[in-house]
Amino acid sequence: MTVVFNERNKCSSCPIRHRAVCARCDDDELALLEQIKVYRSFEAGQPIHWRGDELTHFSSLVSGIAALTKTMEDGRTQMVGLLLPSDFVGRPGRDTVDFDVTATSDVTLCCFKRQPFEEIVEATPHVAQRMMEMALDELDAARDWMVLLGRKTAREKIATFLEMLVRRSHVENMSIPAIDLPLTREEIANFLGLTLETVSRQMSALKKEGVVSFPDRRHFEVLDLAALHDATGDDADGGMIV
Repeated sequence: MTVVFNERNKCSSCPIRHRAVCARCDDDELALLEQIKVYRSFEAGQPIHWRGDELTHFSSLVSGIAALTKTMEDGRTQMVGLLLPSDFVGRPGRDTVDFDVTATSDVTLCCFKRQPFEEIVEATPHVAQRMMEMALDELDAARDWMVLLGRKTAREKIATFLEMLVRRSHVENMSIPAIDLPLTREEIANFLGLTLETVSRQMSALKKEGVVSFPDRRHFEVLDLAALHDATGDDADGGMIV
């Protein structure tokens, strides 16, 4: 069941304050957003949006993880992305939702009604600028995902997935705690275009090599961050391979 929180947490104390759509806002602009926001929570497995639904509000993930999926005519589904804390849900200027959005863990959203938020975007350069930055980051991520699906090996796909979770879950130069693994092995296989057996085999290999450990099936710890990056197959320095 969706829960709407009555209290209005101050934006200045929000855990995603410096990464979300409001990251560049000054105090007056934050006050405008606080007037139109409401918090909503969803339990793991609960749908947040269905593709084709009327877009009535926008939101930022405060906590938890959600999956973006598309369903084809014959019922097949494909997970096309993950939404992590600070990610934005919805597209100003559009009338309907483009993807199914489902909570894969318990999720809290900071929601804004569509019309007043679009008015703020038009009147507030800081919000519009941040939305442009986030859209460009999403475009870069989509291009990286094309490389992952088209060229990377199974090991590189698993390592890239784990590194993505690490990158979005901790602050640079701080120790890396145990990180939530938001998807089951089956869901990871669907997301990466692999079989369940391949996912389990590659994770076991990374564990055996001392790169990561798995305290349980829904968490992992990074033991060697440099080795995890090497396993992604990404060029470390951007230079030409000779």
